[in-house]
Parts: sequence; structure tokens; C-alpha cells
Amino acid sequence: TQDASRIDELEIRISHHERAIEDLNTTITEQWKELDRLRRDVQRLSDRLANAEQAIGPEPGEEPPPPHW
Repeated sequence: TQDASRIDELEIRISHHERAIEDLNTTITEQWKELDRLRRDVQRLSDRLANAEQAIGPEPGEEPPPPHW
């Protein structure tokens, strides 16, 4: 019947939507993991840069002027 056909069509559409939602969820989960990894990398590099700058010492422009100025 026509009603059964409509129900079948709706069930097929729901099935496709569910699969699309699962795929999107998988993609989002993978992206969050990658984002977390990149945040850790940026923090690690920022810490290394700060340590390197501290080891080098102040830049010439950062030194206080001599007392006679």
C-alpha cells in the first residue's frame, strides 16, 4: 500500500540520517583529539621558547638605561 511505501521510505531516510550522524560524531571526536594534541604541542613549544628566552637573557632594548641617563 501507499502508507507502507511511505513508511519504508521514511525508515530508509532515518537510517541514512543515523549513519550521517554517526559519521559526523566520529569526525568531531577525531578533530577534538587532534585539537587537544595541537594545544599540548603549542603549550610545549611556548614553554620551550620561554625557557630559551630566559636562558639567553634580556634583549638589548629591554635593559634599563645606564644610571647617568
